[in-house]
Amino acid sequence: MTEDDAKTWVSDRFGADATDRVSAFVEMVVAETEHQNLIAPSTIPTIWERHVVDSLQLVALAGEAPDVGRWLDIGTGGGFPGMVVALVRDGPVDLVEPRRRRADFLGLCVARLGLGGQVAVHAAKVESVSVKASIISARAVASLENLLRGAAHCATTETRWLLPRGRLDEAEITALRQQWRFMFHVEHSVTNAESSIVVLTQVHKR
Repeated sequence: MTEDDAKTWVSDRFGADATDRVSAFVEMVVAETEHQNLIAPSTIPTIWERHVVDSLQLVALAGEAPDVGRWLDIGTGGGFPGMVVALVRDGPVDLVEPRRRRADFLGLCVARLGLGGQVAVHAAKVESVSVKASIISARAVASLENLLRGAAHCATTETRWLLPRGRLDEAEITALRQQWRFMFHVEHSVTNAESSIVVLTQVHKR
């Protein structure tokens, strides 16, 4: 997928206006990466494929009404996936980023992009966040066990967990079943055939 292909992918699914909003955010990320390590500099030439499309593919996995309900993104970092998700959907989005400089950058983006009524930035670990989310995403953050243990208070059994994991570790899923009950399936990433997205539903402690 070329960068032009990636932009077309976004435009085809979310429209020209949303693509323009994402483009404005991408420019902010690239500029800020000169001052702090938001994304790997080596990925800047492929930022639309590597970060934007990789993030926005989660929207189609959010359920039948992806624009409805609160979306909680854990470990948002430089804004992926949480910020770009907020730029293409109408529902509320909470960005959890414990590193203060990154959280400050995300807050600046929220203000500049006019997202103050939709997006909340939490400069804290998820254990300190008190929201109930319909959708929880975390892009390669922590182990599945630590993630569920840390964020379970933000979920209900109706919450859908969208978890890009790179290569699927089946042993991790097996170990997870010792402490948690859940339904799950795996989607293949559109940006990397070797990467997987674990989708968990009906999650609750044993």
